[in-house]
Amino acid sequence: MLNITAARRARQRQLEVNMAPLIDMVFILLIFFLVTTSFVRESGVDIQRPRAATAVRKENASILIGITADNRIFMENRQMDLATLQLNVERALAENPEGVVVVVADRKSSTGTAVKVMDACRLAGAANVSLAAQPVRR
Repeated sequence: MLNITAARRARQRQLEVNMAPLIDMVFILLIFFLVTTSFVRESGVDIQRPRAATAVRKENASILIGITADNRIFMENRQMDLATLQLNVERALAENPEGVVVVVADRKSSTGTAVKVMDACRLAGAANVSLAAQPVRR
C-alpha cells in the first residue's frame, strides 16, 4: 500500500511546472534589450547633404535639426521657426545636458539659414554644434 501512495505522489510532483524561473528569464531578457537598444532620432525630412573631404562621422548625435532646400527647419518630424527651435533645443538639452547638436542642411539651402539655426542652438546652450556633410568617396 505504501508503494502505491509513493508512486502517486511522485507522479504529482512530475506534473507540476514551475513558471517562476521562466518569468524571471523573460524579464531579464527584456531589461537587457531595453538597456542595449539605441534610440535614433531623425530630423524628419529627406535631405541631400553636401560633400566634404574632411567630413567626420559623429556617433553620439542626440539632437538632429534638418534644413530643407527651401529653407524650412525641422526637428523631430515637426516644422518650426527659429524661436520655437531654440525652445525645443533647450528642452532637449535639459533632458540630455551632454547632447550634441547636428544641423543637417540640404546642399541647396541658403548658408544664412544654416548660420541662424546654428546660432539659435548655441543661444539655447548647446556647446557642441556641428554641420553635417557627406564624405567624398575616393
